[in-house]
Amino acid sequence: MAEANKKQEVQEAGKKQEVQKTSPTRAIRPFEEMERLFDQFLRRNWMRPWHLDWPALPEVSLPELKVPKVDVLDRESEIVVKAEIPGVDKKDIDISVGEDSVTIKGETRKEEKEEKGDYYRCEISSGSFSRTVALPAAVDGAKATASFKDGVLELTLPKVKAIKRHRISVK
Repeated sequence: MAEANKKQEVQEAGKKQEVQKTSPTRAIRPFEEMERLFDQFLRRNWMRPWHLDWPALPEVSLPELKVPKVDVLDRESEIVVKAEIPGVDKKDIDISVGEDSVTIKGETRKEEKEEKGDYYRCEISSGSFSRTVALPAAVDGAKATASFKDGVLELTLPKVKAIKRHRISVK
């Protein structure tokens, strides 16, 4: 009799067809497929889709890029260049002046040691930097002066020819 409940004969236009009734295995949630797609797309590390989880690669530390920040002031008879160079000694700075550019080079070296009983740690870090700045006018490098105080280098570069500024009105 159980089979009689599951199977039911239907007659359509003189033909007998057998229809089988089934019960759903689980309830269907309206947004289930969308949630599954979001979970698949937004899995862990979704911002790095080509990142391999296995085998784990060691972290590689890249050298820090140290470039001094520079301000260039164009005055009537001189150009002033200020550069931030913290942690560098005066003796480690090299300045070369061309007709229309200035290059600032430097080197840093830091050594840190720690010793506690059986524990010993020594870290040495060093780096160098170089920055070439284009100047807005030709300068006389032979008359240039430099000062270094509190990590700020200030170069005063006299112009070859003092240029007077003129205002132009727009018509």
